Amino acid sequence: MRLQNTIKQDAKFKGIGLHTGCYSKVTIVPAPKDAGITFIRTDKPTVIKTHIDSVIDTAFATTIGHNGVKVKTVEHLLSALAGLGIDNISIEVNGPEIPILDGSSRELIKIIQDAGIARQDKKRPFLRIKKPFIFEDSHSRIAALPYNGTLLTHSIFFSHYGVGEQRLSLDITEKAFTEEIAPARTFGFLKDIEYLRTNGLAKGGSLENAIILGENGVLNSSGLRFKDEFVRHKILDSIGDFSLIGFPFYGHIIASKSGHSANIRFLGKLLSTPDAWDIITEINKPSNAVLHINT
Repeated sequence: MRLQNTIKQDAKFKGIGLHTGCYSKVTIVPAPKDAGITFIRTDKPTVIKTHIDSVIDTAFATTIGHNGVKVKTVEHLLSALAGLGIDNISIEVNGPEIPILDGSSRELIKIIQDAGIARQDKKRPFLRIKKPFIFEDSHSRIAALPYNGTLLTHSIFFSHYGVGEQRLSLDITEKAFTEEIAPARTFGFLKDIEYLRTNGLAKGGSLENAIILGENGVLNSSGLRFKDEFVRHKILDSIGDFSLIGFPFYGHIIASKSGHSANIRFLGKLLSTPDAWDIITEINKPSNAVLHINT
C-alpha cells in the first residue's frame, strides 16, 4: 500500500504540440486528496476529468475532451505522473495540446521532481487483477494476469529493419520508470509524414521531438537512447493510457502490437468485467525491478 501523492508547488512548462503545432503553456497545480487528475483548458474554461469516459480520439495520440473542448496528446504527461505515483493534480493548459518537449517523459519527470512530491494522509486504492482477462481485436492482444506487483510486458513488430520485433518486460517502480522508460521518445516513419500532415497531424513534429526512421535507418544525428527505444516508448504510452482507468494497476499486463485505440478498448472491456478485478488499499510490497530484454 501507499499514501496518495500530489506536488509541493506549481510546476510549469511550455512548448509546441506534436500534432497541432500549437504553442501552449502548462501549469501543474497541487490538488487535495481524492481529487484525482483533471485538465483545465484556461483559454476555453473547461474542466476535463481524467478517465476513459473522457477519451474522444485515439488516432496517433490520446485525446480527452468535454463539451466540445479537448486536450490532445495527454499520454506522456499522464505516464510521468503515474510513474512517479502522483494521484491528485490539476493541469492547466491554454491550448489544444500538451507540449511534446523532447518526445519522451524525461523532461516531465524532472519538472515534477523539481516541484517536489507531497505525501497525503490517505491510502491510495489500487485496481488488482484477480483472474486472467484477455482482450483481442484484429491487430492487438492485451492480457491482464494476477501478479504480486505491477509488471508490464510489451511486444511490437514493424517491417522496417530499424525496428523489427522488440519485446520488453519490466516491473514498474519509480526508479525503473524514471531510468528505463521515461527517456524513450515517440517515433515515426518518414514515409508517413506527408500522410499525417495532410490529415492535420504531426504539424509540430521534428527531429528535436521524435525519432524519425527513413529508408536507411534513424535520421536523428543523436541516434537512439536505447537499442530497443521503440518498445520502451510503447510501454511509456501504455502506462499513460492505462492510468485513465482511475487507479494504479496491481497485476501483469501483457500487450502485443497494441496502441492507443487498443489500450482504451482494453480498459473499457476490463471495467465491464468486474469479476476479473477488485479495488484494494492493502497490498504486499512489489518485487524489485527486473529487466528482461529480447530483441
